[in-house]
Amino acid sequence: MSKALIFDIKRYAINDGPGIRVTIFYKGCPLSCVWCHNPESISPYAQKMYTESKCIGSVKCVEICPESALKLTRQGIVTDIEKCTLCGKCAMVCPTKAIEMSGKVYSSDELMKIIERETIFFDHSEGGVTFSGGEPLMHYKSLIEILDKCAEKDIHRVVDTTLFAKSEVVLEVAKRTNLFLVDFKAFESEVHRKYTGVNNELILKNIQLLAENNADFIIRVPFIKGVNADEETIERMADFLSTIPWKRKEVNLLPYHDVGKHKHTKLGSEYLVENMEIPSEDELARAQEIFTEYGISASVGG
Repeated sequence: MSKALIFDIKRYAINDGPGIRVTIFYKGCPLSCVWCHNPESISPYAQKMYTESKCIGSVKCVEICPESALKLTRQGIVTDIEKCTLCGKCAMVCPTKAIEMSGKVYSSDELMKIIERETIFFDHSEGGVTFSGGEPLMHYKSLIEILDKCAEKDIHRVVDTTLFAKSEVVLEVAKRTNLFLVDFKAFESEVHRKYTGVNNELILKNIQLLAENNADFIIRVPFIKGVNADEETIERMADFLSTIPWKRKEVNLLPYHDVGKHKHTKLGSEYLVENMEIPSEDELARAQEIFTEYGISASVGG
């Protein structure tokens, strides 16, 4: 039985596919988007997160640490990362959840028990389960196994993905998936590399592959002024999407926000966003017009 590292499980999700859903977030992503609103999803390993404002100075975490890696200072709890083994005992005893662990290993059977508890909501709302991340295709063995288990129960299955994966993996997952939510971050490969760390040729190839194999998918664009909100970029995206044999022809524009900033603080990492802004209403409206001109329906949010 396959196992995977999961960093969050969200119940009653309404923005990750049709109906009411449970969304399972795999930990680990081959992209490192500078604006990522879940930066804890990038590393494929367990991580410890600390919120100084929640800390009340309890020393339970200090006392329980088997490696003596924690100490209480004027700045709150400080961890000696060379000593810390990420056992998570400090998080278990923290009374205010100032210390949290991101990443827990689940088997497919354990995940199915969680999913099946939500089926009453699926039945009433035509919902289901969404596999997100991070990048779920990084965990394709576990993903395929649980997709098969969900199919046996006739549970609707969505995969939220960057499509940065081997094409054979994409095709195997597509056989078991009702709907893909595909991130399309930039059209120019050098721009894509600048902001995500990888080129996008494989992503464009896999978008084309999904269309050619009649897979159902929605394109989701993180719409960011300074990255991809200019008319030329939108026109090139729309032109590409209009040329593929894609039945749905639906795009969601997701306006930039800086939700990930406080999570970087929790992780002790740096939020490296520069010259990025929330797009204006006029810019969003113009982007929708451009997609419409190419025969593609575009909405804000989703």
